[in-house]
Amino acid sequence: MSQTFYKKGFLALAVAAALGVSAFAQADLKIGVAGPMTGANAAFGEQYMKGAQAAADAINAGGGVNGEKIVLVKGDDACEPKQAVAVANRLADQDKVAGVVGHFCSSSTIPASEVYDEAGIIAITPGSTNPQVTERGLSAMFRMCGRDDQQGIVAGDYIVDVLKGKKVVVLHDKDTYGQGLADATKAQLMKRGVEPVLYEGLTRGEKDFSAVVTKIRAAGADIVYFGGLHPEAGPLVRQMREQGLKDVKFMSDDGIVTDELVTTAGGPQYVDGVYMTFGADPRMLPDSKAVVEAFRKGGTEPEGYTLYAYASIQALAAGFNGAKSNKGEDAAKWLKANPVKTVMGEKTWDAKGDLKVSDYVVYQWDKDGKYHQLEKQK
Repeated sequence: MSQTFYKKGFLALAVAAALGVSAFAQADLKIGVAGPMTGANAAFGEQYMKGAQAAADAINAGGGVNGEKIVLVKGDDACEPKQAVAVANRLADQDKVAGVVGHFCSSSTIPASEVYDEAGIIAITPGSTNPQVTERGLSAMFRMCGRDDQQGIVAGDYIVDVLKGKKVVVLHDKDTYGQGLADATKAQLMKRGVEPVLYEGLTRGEKDFSAVVTKIRAAGADIVYFGGLHPEAGPLVRQMREQGLKDVKFMSDDGIVTDELVTTAGGPQYVDGVYMTFGADPRMLPDSKAVVEAFRKGGTEPEGYTLYAYASIQALAAGFNGAKSNKGEDAAKWLKANPVKTVMGEKTWDAKGDLKVSDYVVYQWDKDGKYHQLEKQK
């Protein structure tokens, strides 16, 4: 890569990253990016990599981290806990990473973070929302997202206050993330005086939901809430519509924040009207304008967790630079004591590694297969 590339500035670097082109062949500081790079949830791994690479290239162009260049090391856990532990051990022992952006599924992040903690590696997850990620006393585990016990409150209140749900079915995928979020939403519903008429688990990888659709119909449901990911959410909502439950509202979570939902559902006509909770759209923030424009010029829409991963790399770099050390423990202490300016705005963390401010809101998918943030209800 010629030196003229470095002179093109931030936007060119971000565009190159969005296209999957790394600006540097070698670097001194290794940061792992771990998540589902293959498998049913690979769309989220792709979001992670695009966001992280764009941030790394921009930071490297600005001088790097403590005078060293960032190089990213990909770790594919396929959202499988055992594979996540193997990835974590490789990143720690073989690749000698200083920090990790990851994982995605909470069931992967929780066991993998034990490995990072023992190795003194700082980790920040863009997307794992189960409370236990940060409730185990790990000193260098952070989030760039909120928690299920925050997201569940928003979902439950919206179902009661806006959707006026009376007969609510709560489903989940039996996973740490999906069931944890379903339970948090169920708890808020019950707190608001709405007891679910059906609470049931599905199995990840399942495609035939005829039996559960029959139960939904028998329960006379007016709303179905699903805690889980798009590979199951898509076929579920399609089969509900195909089997006559066209007026039953469907709501899910930040596990369906990808255009892949449309694919798994079989077309935009099936996701039209679907609700979901997710953080306030970072693409609408002034701080993200230049980065978003660069991605779009490169032909990529920075959807879902792309900017969350970008901000996570920014946070790690700020921690290392602020501490004047590339040791995870030092960076973690600095992050818990200082705010960081990111593409998603200024972020601050508490002693557990959770964001001090969570911004969950509700979105809705439209007939064109796109999601839009809804106005907050008064």
